[in-house]
Amino acid sequence: MYAPFRFDPVELPESARALRAEVRAFLSGWVHRFDPRVRGLSWMGFDRDFSRAVAAQGWIGMTWPAEYGGGARSMLDRYVVIEEMLAAGAPVGAHWIADRQSGPLILKLGTEAQKARLIPEIVRGDACFCIGLSEPQAGSDLAAVRTRIVPDGDGWRLNGRKIWTTNAHRSDYMIALVRSSGGPEDRHAGLSQVIVPMKAPGVHIREIEDMAGDAHFNEVTFDDVELGPDALIGVEGQGWAQATAELAFERSGPDRFLSAFPLLEAVTGALDPACEKASAAAIGNAAAEIAVLRQMSVSIAGMLDRGEVPNTEAAVVKEAGVAFEQSTPDLARALLGSGLATGTAGDLSALYASVLQLQPTFSLRGGTREIVRGIMARGLGLR
Repeated sequence: MYAPFRFDPVELPESARALRAEVRAFLSGWVHRFDPRVRGLSWMGFDRDFSRAVAAQGWIGMTWPAEYGGGARSMLDRYVVIEEMLAAGAPVGAHWIADRQSGPLILKLGTEAQKARLIPEIVRGDACFCIGLSEPQAGSDLAAVRTRIVPDGDGWRLNGRKIWTTNAHRSDYMIALVRSSGGPEDRHAGLSQVIVPMKAPGVHIREIEDMAGDAHFNEVTFDDVELGPDALIGVEGQGWAQATAELAFERSGPDRFLSAFPLLEAVTGALDPACEKASAAAIGNAAAEIAVLRQMSVSIAGMLDRGEVPNTEAAVVKEAGVAFEQSTPDLARALLGSGLATGTAGDLSALYASVLQLQPTFSLRGGTREIVRGIMARGLGLR
């Protein structure tokens, strides 16, 4: 049956508006350290010192219970902080995944021991997490997981491989989707999630270098990795439902349409105020699209604040946001010409090159476009 998408208008509370001024004041002391290349990397930028400074402001784990060190604030307050960080091109990668999805997963499904041990680490900016989903030969089919855990004494033994894992080489922990029973033919049945210390014996990390010489992605191999009894998170065999619910946090945030914002802002600033009407119209169209995407994303933040699980709505934001982000470098080149690519535009060329390098990956993060469109189709009752 057809189920319409819900994007209810949401007004940010007064506390969120006051918080925005605080975040901007904080960032004013850091922006001089964000060179054009770092700003172009957006949330892929990695700086533990910056993350610890953000933590000292109380801006990691903002919505989490105070008993674990969290701020017990609203999801909309957190949204303001994220929005300002992304707009500034701040290097939030050292705490990004833990704050966005790993921490909420642990709080929702973890044992008391897992919460007491890991959540304070995240809140202090001391724990970096990565997510182990994709595998070699499996493409975007997460249900084809072969990485496996088997009981080993009181704990588990882990074997297998994960690939395209962002910042695995810099992370302290991975939350991995693994098979605890059955085989790939069983699809979603028999999948579980485990917390893997990245320095555990048997964990081998190979950085995947891209054409620009950077290595954000990694291949991770597990060779008889011994995990304790507290490695399992949630319920054994329920990993598929847990992982897909977790992705609602990943697919709906402002990172789905603001990753390339520093470039758009710089291009707008570089245009002559008396530019052609066509150029002004192009910038106006981009601003209008951001406004719509932002309202959709804020609406989902409100749904999350109410404890809802907006998987379908998050998929819509992710798909629409990807299309917008991937168009930004093309818009920049159309407005400012070939000088961007040749490097003659100075810092703007460096920023453009950084965003252009990541442009193809925007459609991979949080699930390929085909996977996301499938989720949308199910939400509409079409499959």
